[in-house]
Amino acid sequence: MIKFLDIALIITAVGLILSVILQSKGAGLGGLTGSDASSVFTARRGIERVLFWVTIVLSVIFFVLSLVIVILGR
Repeated sequence: MIKFLDIALIITAVGLILSVILQSKGAGLGGLTGSDASSVFTARRGIERVLFWVTIVLSVIFFVLSLVIVILGR
């Protein structure tokens, strides 16, 4: 059971990292590190909205899995 949860946590972590990286609107590595000061906040539409919600869902799953692994590890 713990091994399954560990694998699920790794897969969720990789998915969360990818979804955050895909959300960056910067053209280069400066946008990935957050140093892009010229970004304008706009409404999310289409794939941006889906990616936003996927990131939220993955972060909640990651948090829950982490708590379950810590509780079962005792």
